[in-house]
Amino acid sequence: MPGYIGKSPDEGPEWAAGNPAGQISRTETVRVPGLWKGRTLDMERRTDLALEAAEQPVRQEALTDEDVERDRFVQGRAALTRIRILSERGERALGKPRGTYITAELPALTDNETELEETARLIGGQLASLLPEEGTVLVVGLGNEAITPDALGPQAVKMVLATRHIQGEFARAAGLDDLRPTAVMAPGVLGNTGVESGEMAEGVIAVVKPAAVVAVDALAARSLSRLGCTVQLSDTGIAPGSGVGNNRRELNRDTLGIPVIAVGVPTVVDAVTLAEELTGREDAADAVSPRGAGMMVTPREIDLMIRRASRLVAMAINAALQPDYSPLELAAAAQ
Repeated sequence: MPGYIGKSPDEGPEWAAGNPAGQISRTETVRVPGLWKGRTLDMERRTDLALEAAEQPVRQEALTDEDVERDRFVQGRAALTRIRILSERGERALGKPRGTYITAELPALTDNETELEETARLIGGQLASLLPEEGTVLVVGLGNEAITPDALGPQAVKMVLATRHIQGEFARAAGLDDLRPTAVMAPGVLGNTGVESGEMAEGVIAVVKPAAVVAVDALAARSLSRLGCTVQLSDTGIAPGSGVGNNRRELNRDTLGIPVIAVGVPTVVDAVTLAEELTGREDAADAVSPRGAGMMVTPREIDLMIRRASRLVAMAINAALQPDYSPLELAAAAQ
């Protein structure tokens, strides 16, 4: 029987229960006492993925399951991992703020609409578990659309159906009165607008008064194999540009006053990390630095990768916000 391998055969993680994407095909828990003992993290190997941060070798202090919890299961085509950072020591070790991080590792994305919709519903179910059950949601697409690896957010929000304006008698007559109010914005980048993304979001929030924000942005990964086919969700917010060392004003509960759920897909690897991965040598960074120390590397097929990843992210957001409708049809309607 599909289920969760935990304290009892019938026990499963709440975050996996009731997922609209279907049954869990195989589940594994790795939250065991002492799991993190003896592990250290090399934070010089840049990554935005909590999953990769947890995989790096230990350097500073031993962790226990009271600092970090990690659950893993396979559902459909995706391997899902949830990491919960529970303590200040866990924050220091992983270099991430306290909160929940859900990572979906997928096969290479294709244009197969059946697979795409199935995967979107799966990720949408996880996203919905992080959102308030009711209220307007503001979806913010972060990044510079003119730079392909950074265009994930702006391209994704074009396919998220905005519904906040569909209300009243018109909504009832059209049979759309069950749509969750959704507002969408792509604030651009500071260099083009002269305004921080966080400042724009604050202004819109003051008028729209959403219950939560979903912020979409491109990320940096440590492993080439995760580029374009890994989706990370977190309830800790996001710092635009942090993946490439260009930290801007953070978007999180502290700065915006409401829950901020971050959705990201890695599209770049920094040159030092790539050199170490390809050669397997820890001193490979010496050959790259200092000239290549700030260089970010992206695949040749980045245009296709962004097109497919942005479509998946948009459909997952549509599935989370409007679960009674086809995410594929909603994405098409938004365009």
